[in-house]
Parts: sequence; C-alpha cells; structure tokens
Amino acid sequence: MQTVTLNNGVKMPILGFGVFQIPPEDTERTVTDALAAGYRLLDTAAAYGNEEAVGRAIRSSGVPREDLFVTTKLWIQDAPGEENAKRAFETSLRKLGLEYLDLYLMHQPFGDVYGQWRAMEQVHHEGRAKAIGVANFYPDRLVDLISNNDVTPAVNQIETHPFFQRTADQDVMREHGVQIQSWGGFAEGKNNLFTNPVLSEIGKAHGKSVAQVVLRWLIQREVVTIPKSVRAERMAENFDVFDFELTDDQMASIATLDTGSSLFFDHRDPAVAGQLGKRRLTD
Repeated sequence: MQTVTLNNGVKMPILGFGVFQIPPEDTERTVTDALAAGYRLLDTAAAYGNEEAVGRAIRSSGVPREDLFVTTKLWIQDAPGEENAKRAFETSLRKLGLEYLDLYLMHQPFGDVYGQWRAMEQVHHEGRAKAIGVANFYPDRLVDLISNNDVTPAVNQIETHPFFQRTADQDVMREHGVQIQSWGGFAEGKNNLFTNPVLSEIGKAHGKSVAQVVLRWLIQREVVTIPKSVRAERMAENFDVFDFELTDDQMASIATLDTGSSLFFDHRDPAVAGQLGKRRLTD
C-alpha cells in the first residue's frame, strides 16, 4: 500500500475505508469485508455512532493492531472544551476497544477550538494519539490554529472531489506541512459524477470505472482518500487503483471539472455554523 508521511514521521495509507452513513448494524460486516479486501486505514467518528461496531470488526479480523491505521474524530464540545474533549477521547477509545489511535481529528472548526486542541495535544504527547489533526478547516482557520499552538495538525480532512478540487487549500496545507485528506471523494454521486463524460472517457482508455479514475486522480494529487461502500465487490474495485496512471493531459481534463464550490455545505456559512454548533452527542 502506498503511504504518505505525516509531519511527525507517522506513515499513513493513502487509500482507506470510511464508514460515514453506514448504520451501526451494518458497520461490523462492512469493515470486516474492507479489511479482508486489504484496507488498513479505517476512518470513523464519534458523530457517526458506529465506533463500537468498527472496534468489533477490528478485534475479530485477526489483523495485527500495528498493521492498522485507525482514525476517529472529536465532535464539538460544550465549554469548557478541554475537559470535555479529554472525556470524549476516552469514550472513543473505549468504544473502539483500542489502547491508542493512529489519528484523532477535530471534526468541526466550531466551539472551543483552542480548548479542544489543547486536550488533543495532551493525548498526543502521551502517545495515545500517534497523530492529531482537524477536519473541515478552511485555510484561514487552519493557519490561525497553527500560529497559536504548539502542535501543527498532521491532517486536514476536507470535502475534495472532481467538482470541488481544493487545489489552493492544498497549496496552503503543503506550505505548512499539513496532509490533505478527502471526504466525499465521489461527491455522493452528485452532478452525475458516475456518468460524467470526461471521467467516463478516461476510464474507458484505462479499462477502469469512473470511481477508479477518481480515486487514482486523488492519489496522484497526493490526497489521502477514504471511499465508502457496503458491497464487497465495490470495495475490491476501489482498492484496485495502483496498476495504472493518469496522464498529464487526463489530469488536466479533470481539472476543468472544478466548480470551486461545495456540493454539500459551506463551513463559512453562519447558518451551517449555527446548525452544527447546536448538535450535541450523547454517550
């Protein structure tokens, strides 16, 4: 498996498996199938409600813990964020049944961000989170966090797909040593992604599906990606993207698909900030 090296030397698989929107009752089976297909990066979150099922799949898989890269995420905490964030971290570890995380992300750029980050820095210094990072941070918020704290986020997981390519964001991250990671790599099929003529034509040239073309495009941009599927055959197909390479012309063609706008929601929108900020998780 191809890896990227994070700013603290930790190696992270460039292709993993995400469990967003997979119901808890289906998660154990799908993660088991993903591990059998060869995935070693697993991405979940407290907000997904399926950490326990991910943990059961890990324990029953027989895959050595040191071969896995497990990510989960901290949801927005009530003030004071620092103490609540520590408790949230312990809860996630307990639900996953793990002694440490490979990556712990702040899920949203809202609430007591600095208190939450101090708590994350502490579990990182203790070695219980091998790396820490953020999600959904636009460049201004990311640079502000970096400028006012000791630990630079290792990863920023953001919406990244052919219709919202985030190249300028990636440039800022690269400048500061932050690894970009994609969520929504297939744009959840919006804008008819799976029948897009540009992507379809490129796929035809390589004997690959549109999904495989999108994953290959992300990988060649050095973007970590975590496609989701509940079908074992689709998981295997998504994993089979290391035996071909897109040409410069093909990469340039995909670049023309960028709209520069989110297909989901803009974290800079006050309504989005208010909606997310009101959501609280119960243990």
